[in-house]
Amino acid sequence: MFVVVGTIATAVALATVGGTVLLSRGQGTSGTASAGLRSGRPPLVFDFGVRVDPEAVALRRAQSLYSKGRLHEAGTVFARYGSLQARVGAALAGWPDGTLATLDRLAREHPRSGLVRLHLGLVLLWSRRDADAVAQWRRAVRVDPDSPAAIEAENLLYPKLFRGRPIFVPGFAAPPALARLAPPQALAFLARRAREGDAHARLLYGVALQRLGRSVSAEREFRAAAALAPRDPEARVAAAVGLFVKSDPSRAFSRLGPLVRTFPHAATVRFHLGLLLLWLGQAAQAKQELAMARADAPQSILGREANRFLLRLAGIGTS
Repeated sequence: MFVVVGTIATAVALATVGGTVLLSRGQGTSGTASAGLRSGRPPLVFDFGVRVDPEAVALRRAQSLYSKGRLHEAGTVFARYGSLQARVGAALAGWPDGTLATLDRLAREHPRSGLVRLHLGLVLLWSRRDADAVAQWRRAVRVDPDSPAAIEAENLLYPKLFRGRPIFVPGFAAPPALARLAPPQALAFLARRAREGDAHARLLYGVALQRLGRSVSAEREFRAAAALAPRDPEARVAAAVGLFVKSDPSRAFSRLGPLVRTFPHAATVRFHLGLLLLWLGQAAQAKQELAMARADAPQSILGREANRFLLRLAGIGTS
């Protein structure tokens, strides 16, 4: 659950899409469509979390078919279901015939759906309406912040930053029973333990929510843990990390930075300062913080994790 190094090393096509938008914005692109469509087709970005029900399995398969260019087969699967995800998928499987009109209608029917806003923005981008695409992604973040779609929209809006948001890394081990559970049961197990009122249980549940793209719910769990255990550096650091948003990273740093003085020997503070700095691309300063975290507790979970980061970052310059 707590491996985050791979996230930083991953390059995903959506980041390139977002970069295209930012370049277009810099050139003053208007909201009106230029002649023609962009090549290829808009990506389909679904996240089913820990769902393993028959519909989720079928829609995952349809999503895979779509990504391989087998649009007709994907559309046949999407047409079997009436959920909002299936309707979005069916609209994109028909690209470009009626796709924009269908998603525009879905956006009016479901004005608070980040999923619809995300894909409407992608379709607008492929229709060369870049400014309108950006507006939809901003709205997705605003109206549906506690969703994977909002995280993906944020990725598109800030393509120069690492994808997603920093995941809090606990300095304590998860319960051994967790490793024996399938994802849906593991999530239920963590939720049940969190309701019992233990701060560390709330932190673990918050991490699971973060990994599912439920950043608002995760921040709520972290804040509750800090209220339960205000002298626990793990809880206080998690509450700070949970405040990270790309539009205003200072919210997290303003809470995390002062904890260096409050908990001068807690590796978790330096480790997460390094993690957040990495998310902003400040590798040189991040290395310093991670090195201090490793020095504070070299044999701890966070000390070993900091060492892994430093090894991965060894060949990266200071820019």
